[in-house]
Amino acid sequence: MGPAFDDMSIFTGNGSVQLARDVAEALGTSVSRATVSKFSNDEIRIQLHENVRGKDVFLFQSFADQVSDRLMELWLMIDAAMRASAGRITAVIPWYPYSKQERKFRGREPISARLVADLTVAAGVDRIITMDLHEGAIQGFFDIPMDHLPHLPVFLNVFRQEGMSGENTVIVAPDAGAVERASELALRLGCSVAVIFKRHPEENVELARTVEMVGELEGKRALLVDDFIFGGSTIVNAATEVMEAGATEVNACVTHAIMCGDAPQLIGSSKIKTLYTTDTIPPRPNQPDNVKVVSIAPLLAEALRCIHEDRSVSHLLSEIGGESAE
Repeated sequence: MGPAFDDMSIFTGNGSVQLARDVAEALGTSVSRATVSKFSNDEIRIQLHENVRGKDVFLFQSFADQVSDRLMELWLMIDAAMRASAGRITAVIPWYPYSKQERKFRGREPISARLVADLTVAAGVDRIITMDLHEGAIQGFFDIPMDHLPHLPVFLNVFRQEGMSGENTVIVAPDAGAVERASELALRLGCSVAVIFKRHPEENVELARTVEMVGELEGKRALLVDDFIFGGSTIVNAATEVMEAGATEVNACVTHAIMCGDAPQLIGSSKIKTLYTTDTIPPRPNQPDNVKVVSIAPLLAEALRCIHEDRSVSHLLSEIGGESAE
């Protein structure tokens, strides 16, 4: 890595092993050794096997599944680094857990995303790096620095290279919550926008029913855009509706492909030609053939380099992909 980075250490929990390795390789180093396992009574066991005294420590963790275990791994790694006198501790959380629960939707519910933030700070972390939050307001849950990396620098060049730009492509928001990101992407690619408006029934908030579609899709290539996939039904149903509206083909783009339960099978057998996603979530063992992963490792590596050198991350992002991060 070179003398300038001798005082940096990268560790990972079990949720981001390959991504941490890819980022370390991009920086010309390797992931530091640690034990991240369980005792026989199911308690999490953590031990850092390398000296971190006075070092800039980056702890990677993401949350595709086993979320409670992964959170305990992260908090205990933070505590271990703090008690070993790390100079600065940064948690790299590509997919922020509980981000759908950022406010109270009904009476007697917790604000789970806020509690995760409070407990992470209480564990002793100094800084957070995350990517494409479900709600940007989550940044306000932290009273420490948080670098919120956007998804656009990762995807823009890919879409341009594959011809998904200009007047022949329509960017589609599969629900009202995705309108802002669809509009931003359409602006950068010179496309028009369509929106599918849905209603979530009270008895099952994970289901969605279409109310109305707005936008012209006849004879166009469609690109559905959202921040994550859980069960997959929203984006799969949207793809069917888009094709029925006259689109010549439908692709999709999500930053976080969590794909719980039957989602891989749903995506694989859907109308979606290609689902573009990132490695914020490790690829599923049964990931369908129509999923294309674009790595965020180069972006994260440069973000870590900037933080370690006390340079502006926003300035860095304005140079990646030729787009402004501000």
